[in-house]
Amino acid sequence: MIESFLEYIRCELTLSACTVSAYTIDLQEWAEWATNGKPEELDPGSVTQSDLRAWVAYLSRRGRSARTIRRKVSALRSFFRYLCRRHGFQSNPAAELQTARPDKILPSFVRTGEMNAIIDTEIDPTDFEEVRNKLILTMFYTCGLRCSELINLRDADINLHSCELKVHGKRNKDRILPFGKELREQIEAYRELRPSGPGPEGEFFTRSNGLALYRKAVYNLVHEALQGATVGKRSPHVLRHTFATDMLNGGADIDAVRRLLGHSSLATTQVYTHVSLRDLKNNYQQAHPRAQRKGENYGNQNSSNPL
Repeated sequence: MIESFLEYIRCELTLSACTVSAYTIDLQEWAEWATNGKPEELDPGSVTQSDLRAWVAYLSRRGRSARTIRRKVSALRSFFRYLCRRHGFQSNPAAELQTARPDKILPSFVRTGEMNAIIDTEIDPTDFEEVRNKLILTMFYTCGLRCSELINLRDADINLHSCELKVHGKRNKDRILPFGKELREQIEAYRELRPSGPGPEGEFFTRSNGLALYRKAVYNLVHEALQGATVGKRSPHVLRHTFATDMLNGGADIDAVRRLLGHSSLATTQVYTHVSLRDLKNNYQQAHPRAQRKGENYGNQNSSNPL
């Protein structure tokens, strides 16, 4: 039944490959635990809420984070909801399962000056890989793409005349993103150097052998490019966070940023307003002379100094 559920969320709900992969790992881990290592003997119909609470307690004892446990419970909740809808189960034992709320983690982003230094690094304009890699970094930063969206970009999705990208996002939702002159010139330079034109299925980004670029290669080049940046994580998603943060700091409307990022809910985008406020507070603490003074009790009514 787990396999049929995974096929359902992959083909009918068209959830992202990352989500399907995470749910696969979570449900397989649970099945192993619930059957003492014999997942083929799993009987979902006999599972109770107490059984699932024991699973949550087990994960907690193993030191799993609240965020990880919450995701695993979400996978179970979706699985049993599917069984109720498609296989006639009468109740969802995971429906009321409570988990600790994880601490809110603000997204990492690269400082504007550091980002500009990375993008403006001199490269050999005749070297295909250097030109391609610089284009990838610029596209992440100026368009706010997810890694999967960049990998799946097709040559036909790029309109240099109107300076627009057609992006195929989560749940098969397409969106149109504008871009500027700098990115257009980089795209033109990349196409001139690309060895064999688009990839086998029309992929825009390819390797030097003409085959499509893969996710790990993109991750590695971003990780290396951010080597000297003062940022906790060095991943493609950090560049997406940087795009959103710099857009809001530059005065962009939050709903416009939401649409550019492809978020379905404004609440998802609002986390970047917290990032901007945190940055503003840090700047204030570092720059204002009164904010830097320690041990002073300004306005203390109990001060013994004479008026």
